[in-house]
Amino acid sequence: MIYSEQYEAALILAAREHRTQNRKGTDIPYITHPVLVSIILARHGFPDPVVIAGLLHDVVEDQGYPLAMVEAEFGAEVAEMVGALSEQKRDATGEVRPWLERKQESLDKLHRASIGAVAVKAADALHNIRTLEADLRRDGTVVWERFNADPRSSLWYYQSVARLARERFDDHPLVIELEEAVATLMLLVGC
Repeated sequence: MIYSEQYEAALILAAREHRTQNRKGTDIPYITHPVLVSIILARHGFPDPVVIAGLLHDVVEDQGYPLAMVEAEFGAEVAEMVGALSEQKRDATGEVRPWLERKQESLDKLHRASIGAVAVKAADALHNIRTLEADLRRDGTVVWERFNADPRSSLWYYQSVARLARERFDDHPLVIELEEAVATLMLLVGC
């Protein structure tokens, strides 16, 4: 079941934190992404803490919401997942860190994270790939201009997430769905 008081509280928090943010290069409110990630997780039968982490997976990274507050409001399990999925986008001087460095670090963190965190990352990647596929079909390769990575680098990252998900929870339907999405993206990219 997707609805609970905790889910509603997480949805309100995510909506408030992401209220001024749109999906990259679009006018689509960002909140659609974490909501759809949480729905993917619920559809695949993950427990409430994982579904709630899906709603909150970007509030620390993108909005600077304190991880300690996530823990205080939603518990240590949710905070562990959100922390495992939060990239450090800037270095000590405030400069944006290179994309490849951040992605490799996030994969390293995921290898040590809970299976719930890996599930959230798999659902996150699945939604991002599906959105990217739709945009590529509609708008063509101009879509890549809104991203920090070229098509092959993005594909490498998504393949890496899918491999990790396969290692952590074998042939779970979410893994299969993610692998199919990665394969479709490969065809669109021309790999």
